[in-house]
Amino acid sequence: MEPKFWHERWRDNEIGFHQTDTHAFLLNYWPTLNLAPSAHVLVPLAGKSLDMMWLRQQGHSVTGVELSPIAIAQFFNEAGLEPKRSPHGPFTASTADQITVLAGNFFDLTAADVAAVTAVYDRAALIALPPEMRAQYARHLADILNPGTQILLIAIDYTPSESDGPPFSVSPTEVQSLFNGSFSIEPLQSRDRLSASDTLRRRGVTRLAETAYKLTRTP
Repeated sequence: MEPKFWHERWRDNEIGFHQTDTHAFLLNYWPTLNLAPSAHVLVPLAGKSLDMMWLRQQGHSVTGVELSPIAIAQFFNEAGLEPKRSPHGPFTASTADQITVLAGNFFDLTAADVAAVTAVYDRAALIALPPEMRAQYARHLADILNPGTQILLIAIDYTPSESDGPPFSVSPTEVQSLFNGSFSIEPLQSRDRLSASDTLRRRGVTRLAETAYKLTRTP
């Protein structure tokens, strides 16, 4: 999607994708990554996700990347934090309590920016992107992440003809196609989420599966 699309969604408060609870798959499967509490975690297309606060509460340093300054301001305000802002290459960094959110385009992120990162949490990045950008996203992660870096990826799968995204349907087959060769891929759990998604049901979606994967960057 063009940046203008997301800026308009946040400006108009059309953020039905935002969740008000910590994601169940994060609670259940983050411990399986066996990270040190001091591990540095990257959250792409972070929005104002409460999951960043949960990750910080586990002891992690967190770096989020988000296009919308509105989302970033709301995140820190709702967390009761007053961030310090500073330039960071093409980004503006907002930092408080070892959480930094970079305002800008995820694809401008470099390997130097994430040199300390050992894990990635993607709840809503891959599924926010149309097909051609999903391939670009997977390639970019492969380019910038160190070998051994783990990703907890959450994707949804529905019949694409029933709805235009976002969120987009990303099937298990597509996850394999996007990441195979650069990452090892371990499906963790799949569950039916149709009853929990009023937005997609109103669009006419009749089947909705949500799947968690553990990916590991291979040498």
